[in-house]
Amino acid sequence: MTPLELDPRLTFDSFVVGQANRLASAAARRVAEAPAATYNPLFLYSESGLGKTHLLTAIGHMARKLHPKLNLVYDTLEHFLEEAMRSIQAGEREDFRTRMREVGLLLLDDVQFLEGRRGAQEELLRAWDAVSSGGGQVVLASDRTPQEINDLDSRLLSRFSGGLISDIGAPDYETRVAIVHRKALERGQTLAPGVAEALARVRFSNVRELQGGLNKLLAVQDLDGRQITANEVAPMFAAVTQRPGNDEFGGFLSDIAGTVSEVVAQSMADRRIADAILRWEGEAYSTRRLEAALHANATDADVDALLAEYERDVERLRAIERELRTVDPDAPEFSRGLFRHPDRVAEAEEVLAQAIERTRPLPAPPPGRSFATVNLPADAFAFRAARAVAESPGTRYNPLFVHGTEGSGKTTLLAALASELGNREDAVVAFVHGKTFAAELIRAIERNCVDSWRERYRKATVFVLDDIEELAGTERAQDELFHLFEDLLRKGAQMAFGAERIPRELTDLDDRLRTRLESGLVVSMKERSSDAPDLTAPVGTRGVSPMDAAAMEQGEPLDEWFLSREKLIWHWPNEEDWLMEALD
Repeated sequence: MTPLELDPRLTFDSFVVGQANRLASAAARRVAEAPAATYNPLFLYSESGLGKTHLLTAIGHMARKLHPKLNLVYDTLEHFLEEAMRSIQAGEREDFRTRMREVGLLLLDDVQFLEGRRGAQEELLRAWDAVSSGGGQVVLASDRTPQEINDLDSRLLSRFSGGLISDIGAPDYETRVAIVHRKALERGQTLAPGVAEALARVRFSNVRELQGGLNKLLAVQDLDGRQITANEVAPMFAAVTQRPGNDEFGGFLSDIAGTVSEVVAQSMADRRIADAILRWEGEAYSTRRLEAALHANATDADVDALLAEYERDVERLRAIERELRTVDPDAPEFSRGLFRHPDRVAEAEEVLAQAIERTRPLPAPPPGRSFATVNLPADAFAFRAARAVAESPGTRYNPLFVHGTEGSGKTTLLAALASELGNREDAVVAFVHGKTFAAELIRAIERNCVDSWRERYRKATVFVLDDIEELAGTERAQDELFHLFEDLLRKGAQMAFGAERIPRELTDLDDRLRTRLESGLVVSMKERSSDAPDLTAPVGTRGVSPMDAAAMEQGEPLDEWFLSREKLIWHWPNEEDWLMEALD
C-alpha cells in the first residue's frame, strides 16, 4: 500500500485559529494527541478552501511526532479505493485487510465521492472494520455533511454519527487579516499599513484566490521596487470585488509532496541512544522520542541528528521556562509538567505567547491629563458629566458616551476622566482607540492568544474606548467588544466611549452594541447646562456660582437637576417631557 505523504507546510503551527474553526481545530488536536481515545471517528466538513485538508494533514504531523511508532495512513478516498481494488484484483484482499488492521491512524480526504458508489462504500466499511478491530483512529474530511452525501449506506451514516462531526465555517474579517499577515511573514515580506486589511475585504472565493491575490501584490512590489499602499489594493482587484460571491475564506491547501528517509542498521547506534536516555531521564525529561528510536537500525548520521534535535528542544524548553518565570512567576502552566517534554516545544511556545499577552500592561491614557488641565468651560455638560462619573464610578452614568467632532476636546476629556479614575487605589485603567483595539485583536489571532488578550482587558476597572466608529466594518472586534461590555458591566467597572456622532448614527456598528452605548448617558461636547460661561474664570470653575465652585473643589455634587437627570430620563418617555419637568 502506498499512501500519500504529508505536506510539511500544513501543520497546526501554520493554521490560523478563529471563531469559525475553533471547535474543529481543538478536536483535531485532541485526536492527534490521543488517537482512538476520543472522537472516533472525527468527521470534518466544509466548503472548498476552508482548511479541512490542512487540519487533516496537521493531525498526521502531530500524531507522527508524538507517537513515532504509530502506523499512519493519509490518503484521498479515490487513491485509497484504487489501492484496495488493485489488491482485490491481485487476489490479495486478505493481505490488504491485514495491513489495515495494523493502521493506528487512518486519514481520508474527499469522502464525498462515496456518493452513489455502493461498491466503494462496501470496501470502505471493510477497511474501517479492519482499522477498528486493531484499535485504530479514523478521521475523514468532506465538502458536505454525511446526511448530504446522497445514496449513502445506512451503516456508514451510523458510523459517521457515532463520533464527532464538526464543520469549518468561513473566517471573519479579523481572521482574514491575520491570515494575510501570516502568509506575508512566511514569504519574508512586509506590507504597508492598511494593506492586509484592504486585501481581506476583497471578495475572493477562497484562500487559494486570497493567496493568489497576495502573490500578485508582492510581485508588483518586487518588480516596481516599492511597497503597495492600502489605496491601491481595491483598484488592483476591482474585477474580483465586483463579481458575486459568498465571501468564504480559510485554510491553506497546497500540492502534496514529501520525501522518504532511508535508514541502515548499526549496533553502536542503540548504545548511544540508550546512554542519552539514561542521561535525560536522570534530569527528569521525557525520553519517549529517544525510546521510539531504539532498535530502529539507525545510522550514526541518524543518531547524530536525533540527539542534536532532542538537545536543541531541551535547551529551547529551558529558555522558554526562564522567560515565562520572568514574565509570570506564578503562571499556572508550571504545574502541568509541560517543561519536561521536549516533544511539546510548540505548545510551550504558545503558552509563553499567552503569558506575555495576558501580562502586557493595558494601554494607558496620555500623560499629564486631568480635570484641572481640561480647557473646557465648567458648565459644558460633558465636563460636568465626567466629573460626576469620577465621583461615583461604575454606578452613575455607566457607560458615559461623549460625542463631538475632531478638535472639540472629546479625546482630551476622556483621557482626563481615565487619569482621574486611575488615581484611585487598585484602579486598573484601559484607554484605547478603536483602531488600536481591532489591531490588537488581529495580532492576538495571528499568535493564537486571543484568550489571553481577552483576559487582559477583562481585568480593567475603568475602560475607555475613543473613536469607536473606527470599528465599523469589523466583525470579530465588535463581537469581542460586546462581550467585554457585558462582563465589565456585571462586575461594576466604569466604561466611557467617544465618537464623532451619537450612537444611533453609527449605523455600521452591531445593533446589540449600539443599544448598549445608549443605555447610560450620551452627552455632546457642545451641550451647555447654564448661560454662557465667564471665560475669565479659572479653568475648572468657569460659568458656575461661587457656591458650586466650592462644592466642586470638595468633590460634592454640582446641582440637583444634573444629579436627577438620569432618573428623569428613565421616568419619562421622551426628552421633551423630562426637560419641561426640569424647567418647572
